[in-house]
Amino acid sequence: MDRSWIHRSRDRIFRAGDQYEAGVNGFLDFAFSTVPIGEKISCPCIICINRRLGTRDEVFEHLIVDGIMAGYTVWSSHGEVIPSNTTIIENIVVDEEDEEDEEIVNINDILQDVFPGEAFEGAGGSSISGHIEGIGNELEKLDRLMQEAEKALYPECNEFTKLSFTVALYHIKCLCNWSDKSFSMLLDLLKKALPQNNTLPNSLYEAKKMLKDLGLSYNKIDACPNDCMLYWKDASNDKSCLKCGASRYSPKSKAPAKTLRRFPLIPRLQRLYKSSVTSSEMRWHKDGRMDDGKIRHPADAEAWKDFDRLHPTFSADPRNVRLGLSSDGFNPFNDIKNSYSIWPVIVVPYNLPPWKCMKQTSFMLTLLIPGKNQPGNDIDVYLQPLIDELKLLWDGVDTYDSLKKESFHLRACLLWTINDFPAYANLSGWSTKGALACPCCNKETMSTWLKHSHKQCYLGHRRFLEGNHKFRLDKRGFNGCVEFGVAPQPLSGIASLAQMEGVEFPTFGKGSDKNDTDKRKRVGGRTKLPFNWKKRSVFFELPYWKHNLLRHNLDVMHIEKNVCDNIIGTLLELKDRSKDKLEARLDLQDMNIRPSLHPQRIEGRTKVIIPPASYTMSKVEKEQFCKALDGLKVPDGYSGNLSRCVKVTERDMSGMKSHDCHVLMQQLLPLSIRVHPTKNVKLVLLSLCAFFRCVCAKVAKTEDLNQLEASNA
Repeated sequence: MDRSWIHRSRDRIFRAGDQYEAGVNGFLDFAFSTVPIGEKISCPCIICINRRLGTRDEVFEHLIVDGIMAGYTVWSSHGEVIPSNTTIIENIVVDEEDEEDEEIVNINDILQDVFPGEAFEGAGGSSISGHIEGIGNELEKLDRLMQEAEKALYPECNEFTKLSFTVALYHIKCLCNWSDKSFSMLLDLLKKALPQNNTLPNSLYEAKKMLKDLGLSYNKIDACPNDCMLYWKDASNDKSCLKCGASRYSPKSKAPAKTLRRFPLIPRLQRLYKSSVTSSEMRWHKDGRMDDGKIRHPADAEAWKDFDRLHPTFSADPRNVRLGLSSDGFNPFNDIKNSYSIWPVIVVPYNLPPWKCMKQTSFMLTLLIPGKNQPGNDIDVYLQPLIDELKLLWDGVDTYDSLKKESFHLRACLLWTINDFPAYANLSGWSTKGALACPCCNKETMSTWLKHSHKQCYLGHRRFLEGNHKFRLDKRGFNGCVEFGVAPQPLSGIASLAQMEGVEFPTFGKGSDKNDTDKRKRVGGRTKLPFNWKKRSVFFELPYWKHNLLRHNLDVMHIEKNVCDNIIGTLLELKDRSKDKLEARLDLQDMNIRPSLHPQRIEGRTKVIIPPASYTMSKVEKEQFCKALDGLKVPDGYSGNLSRCVKVTERDMSGMKSHDCHVLMQQLLPLSIRVHPTKNVKLVLLSLCAFFRCVCAKVAKTEDLNQLEASNA
C-alpha cells in the first residue's frame, strides 16, 4: 500500500485533496479490520498520538483536520507486524530506509493562515479580477506571494524557495535580536556564497517589501512633539500643531519630530480564525472550560459573567473576542543613566485557554508610543487610533472562519486594563497622588499629611473590617481614634461620568497655547477639577465601558515587589530604604500615638536615640537572615541567583528583580523569617506571604478569596 501521503500530512492543501483522503480511508479500513464491530481504535493524529480512542468518524475527522503523526508508516499500534528494519520510539515509527527530512518552513501553512480559504482556493489562476467579492486585495497579495514561493532559492535547490528562506532568515533575526545592519551584511555575504542566479533579496528593504504582504507591517502616524495631537485623518497634511503651533518636523532635519507606530488590531484578530487550530482554541472559554465554581481563567470571574448578562447578543457567539489592555514605560536602551521612556500598548485575547493566552506569543502589540518623556495624561492622544478600532470591532467586521468554512461577523470588546499604580492614573484619569489618591475610595479617601515625612498617610483601612471587629475600638494600636465608618463602595462607570459631568478639562499637550501660557486657565480663572479627576478617560468613548464592572486592575507583580523591598529594607534597617526612620518616629510623636516608639533626646547633646520596635533585629539575627538566603540552592529557572543580591557581612540585600521578589515573598521569606525573635511579627509576615500565594495561585475558589479578605482586612 502506498503510504507516501503520510509524509505530506503537514501540508493543509494536500490534506484537502483526494489522495490524502484515500490514504486515510485505507488506513481506517485496515485498522478497523482487526477490531470487533462497534469498538474504537487509538487515534494517530498529531494531537492524540495514539493515546486516545475514537470511532471511525472521529478518527477520520482528526486525521483530516490535524494530520497524522509524522513518520507513522508502520501501523504497529493498529495490528500491523513491525518489520525488522524499523525503529519505534514512543509510538512514532521511523522507517530507516525511507526517512524524509521535515520541511523547516512550511510556506503553504503560512499562506493558508494569512489568507482566507476562498482567497487561497482562488489564487494561482491567470486572472485575479475580483471574481470573489470582497477579497480582491487579498488575492493580489496572495498571487505575489505564490509567485515568490514558486521561485527556487538557486537553480536545482529543492530545500528552500525564495519566500521560505527569507521568512526563516527573518524569523531568526527577530528571535536573536539582530540589528538591521547585521542582517543586511548577512544578506550580502549569502548573496556571494550561494550559486549564481540565486533569488535571495538584495537588501533588507527588499526583504521587508516582500514580507509586508504577510501582514507583518505597521503604520506610522506623526505626532506633535508636545503630545497635543496626531497628524492623521483631517490633520494628516498639516505642517504644525493646531494647538501649540510646534512644527511637525525636527528643525535639524526633515524627519518628523515624533512618530507613533500603530500595529492594526483588526487584521490580527481576523488571522486567529484563518487557522483551524487557533479558531478552535478561540472557543475554549465556551466549549472547553470546566465550570465547577473555581477561578482558573477570566471567564470564571464575575466581571466576565456580568458583561455577558449585560450584552447577551455579544456573548451568544463564543467567537467574539474579549480583550485586556496593558501599558507601561521602559527604557529600550537598557541604560539607567538614560531617562528615555517608550510606552508599548499590548492587548491580550482572553478567549484562549489559560496556558496560551498569557504566553508572549499571544500578546498583541498595538501601539508603540515614542519617548523620550513619558506621555502621562496625554496618553489618550496616542490611544485614539486603537479606540477607533475597538469601536469598529464592537459593531463587528466580516471575518472568515477556517474551522467552520464560513464567514461571520467578528466582534470584540475591551474588558479592563492592567497596570501599575502610576500608569493606572494615566489610563483612568483619576490621579493616584495627593489626599484622594485611592481610586476605589474616591472622594471618601481618608488621609493625613505627615509633616516630617512630607507625604500623605492613609489610615482609613479599618473601615473595611466587620462592624464588631476588635480593631475598630483599638485607639492605641492605630491613629488614636475609634473607627465606626463604613467601607466605601467602588465607583461605577456611570457614577464616575456623573462626577465629571459639565467639567471642562485642560486640553492635552505639554506645550503652551498660543494665546494662553497656562493651559488650565479659562475666562473665569483657574478651572477647578472635581476631586482627583484630571481628565475624562478616552476609554469612556467605548459605548460599553461605563457599564463594565471592573475597568482597571493593578498588576500584582509590581505590588509584590514594592511590598517585598519595603519589608526587607525595614527588617534590615537599610539606609534610604527603611520605612522606620527618624521622620516617621517624629510623625508618631505629633500624632500622639505609640509613645514607646517616640525618639528620645539626650540632654546636653544633639544625638537622638530611636527606641527599637518589635520588628527590629539584632546584628546577629540580620546576619542569620542573610545567610539563610545567601546559601540557598534552587533549581535552574526557578528564580534568579539571589546570592548575588545578598551581602552577609554588610547585612544588605539589593538588586532583586520582580520575579526574585515574587519567589522571595511566596516561598523563601517564610523560611528565612524564622530567625526573627518576635512571634507576632513572624505571624504577620507569614500571613502576608500566604495572602500573595493565594492571590497568585493558578486555581482559586470564591469562598477562599472571601475568607482571605476577611482574615487579612
